Amino acid sequence: MPYVSVTLCFPGVQDSTQCATIDHMQLDTGSVGVRVLASALGQALAGRLPAQSGATNDPTGGAPIAECAVFGSGYTWGPIKRADVTIGGKTAGNLPVQVIADDTYSTPSDCVSRGVNNLGTASALGANGVLGIGPAQRDYPAAAQTVLPAAYYYCRSATSCTNTRVPLDTQVMNPVANFTSDNNGTIIRLPALPAGGQLRATGELVFGIGTQSNNAMPSNPNIVALDQNGFFQTTYKSRSYSSAIDSGSNANIFADYTIPSSGDWYTPSTTLSLSAVLTGIDKAAMPVTVPFSLANGSSLVANQYAAYDSLGSPSAGMFVWGLPFFFGRNVYTVLNNVMIGKQVGPFIAF
Repeated sequence: MPYVSVTLCFPGVQDSTQCATIDHMQLDTGSVGVRVLASALGQALAGRLPAQSGATNDPTGGAPIAECAVFGSGYTWGPIKRADVTIGGKTAGNLPVQVIADDTYSTPSDCVSRGVNNLGTASALGANGVLGIGPAQRDYPAAAQTVLPAAYYYCRSATSCTNTRVPLDTQVMNPVANFTSDNNGTIIRLPALPAGGQLRATGELVFGIGTQSNNAMPSNPNIVALDQNGFFQTTYKSRSYSSAIDSGSNANIFADYTIPSSGDWYTPSTTLSLSAVLTGIDKAAMPVTVPFSLANGSSLVANQYAAYDSLGSPSAGMFVWGLPFFFGRNVYTVLNNVMIGKQVGPFIAF
């Protein structure tokens, strides 16, 4: 998994006693917003951060808001608080963030049934939190108009949380969109890897696209236009799948029943050279053919390295281009409704 360090402070206060720097925050282009374990933040600071209120369906308007965020591997549950969030010298002020597993409110039954696996510990989450930098500005825009199951709640007591609509300005927010500059997207730069993976790899997270000398778009990039949920189409072996590019997934995840698998991993006897075609929602744009390798996952993970570019996992649903896609590339994620050159976001470029 890719990790970064993030500093969270009480809004408007940069005193060290009112801040905590959290390492091993998972860098995730497949989600939106800052989510941090209460255990990593520290119960004292977690308790002091201002609670977010203002749920649309809350008759009092003052009940704290909590969220169930459902991921492919499980769910995070906890209240929405306000914090100043600093990453690499850039600060998003007074940002709505999720504090995971602070034990203030009982987990609603629909959150448990939809999310199944509780990611409320560092071992379960594989991180101390999530830095979601996907293409959207807010994590559940539809929740501003519709009461969604297993999404936002207002909590009148420790055991009473009710599903609700929430205004956009109270939702968990992409911190990049809240920066005062360099706020139109991100670039993840990771090195190419040797066959068999690498013990560790160091890359760069760059804020802004076309705003500084170090974040210009290439002259002729591959561009994949996304829908408002961040999805596009991938065609693999003549079948089309809904698709996403997700740095928070440690493998490419797709369905191919002709390839042997065991547990979580594809296990071909020799490394396979495969390819798939990425097609954005702009049908006038050229589809992009992307080659990728698939090695024996059981053999790869046995060496206990941190970085692999040929790891694959079987799934009958979407085609997810995970972290292996990022190695050896600069991957640009452009936010919704911003213009880069002649192309309007959201889109991915590489």
